[in-house]
Amino acid sequence: MNPPFRLVAMVATTIMLAACTGQGAGSSPTAPAVATATAGTPTVVPTAAPATAITGGLLDKILKAKKLVVSTDPAYPPQSEIQKDGTYKGFDIDVANEIAKRLGVTVQWETPAWEAITAGGWGGRWDISVGSMTITPDRLKVVTFSVPYYYTPAQMAASTKSRITTLDGLAGKTVCVGESTTYYQWLTGTLDFGPSAGGKPPAAPAGVKAVTLPTDRDCAVQWQSGRHDFEGWLSSDTTVAQAIKDGLPLVKVGNPVYSEPLAVATDKSGPDPSDFLTWLDTQIAALHADGTLSALSVKWFGADITKDPSKT
Repeated sequence: MNPPFRLVAMVATTIMLAACTGQGAGSSPTAPAVATATAGTPTVVPTAAPATAITGGLLDKILKAKKLVVSTDPAYPPQSEIQKDGTYKGFDIDVANEIAKRLGVTVQWETPAWEAITAGGWGGRWDISVGSMTITPDRLKVVTFSVPYYYTPAQMAASTKSRITTLDGLAGKTVCVGESTTYYQWLTGTLDFGPSAGGKPPAAPAGVKAVTLPTDRDCAVQWQSGRHDFEGWLSSDTTVAQAIKDGLPLVKVGNPVYSEPLAVATDKSGPDPSDFLTWLDTQIAALHADGTLSALSVKWFGADITKDPSKT
């Protein structure tokens, strides 16, 4: 395992950091000022970017370009989805836009394959991933994570034609998942969050087989188009719920099989991200503390899933 990632416990300590208000586009970054908490106000408020960025680092690059290049999935509602007019909407989209606003820059979207995002070695094609990426020790070898901004339960689903209604009913069956996802790792018995985040989750049903498609959502879409060579689908509870809402032919099966922490990622092989991540962790703490993330979660998911389930 590489150096341990910053767990959400850091959020609690970061909440006590000094902070100041955000800045407008094109203005110069200013040094943080102490925030005074009063009754009815959050203990953390947004901060401007650090007064001095590391020369040649990620923050320096972003501020000089006056834009934040963000990788996202164009077909992963309700987290992210491209519209007919070319704009994007979703929970992750709103989070990325909020980060850019607090930096005083605009967002440029990129839509690489999920496998390319999780593999690292981005070559400067995008600055950060705000794409619901789970923190795992394996991914920490190639990317660096912020503190988590939300947590999703992993939910199993089944095709309505399969007539499967229980998790045990998927034993020996084939389950569809997105490529290079934690869902694939869980089905193949290789998922491990590391000792600081609970280690390995409970095992998948016996004898289950995995088939992959480019993204999670593709599995449900394939059922709709008449494909029936897999009976199950594993994705986030939020994505499964949206697919059901959209009328795709599936049902939830059993309770969520595990919950996972999701964070913003930067490329280890790219410009030094350390000062950007220090600033970003403070911002995510503020977004948790002032209710912004909770409100966005309720807006897109109908529930607040921004709290660490291991601490509630």
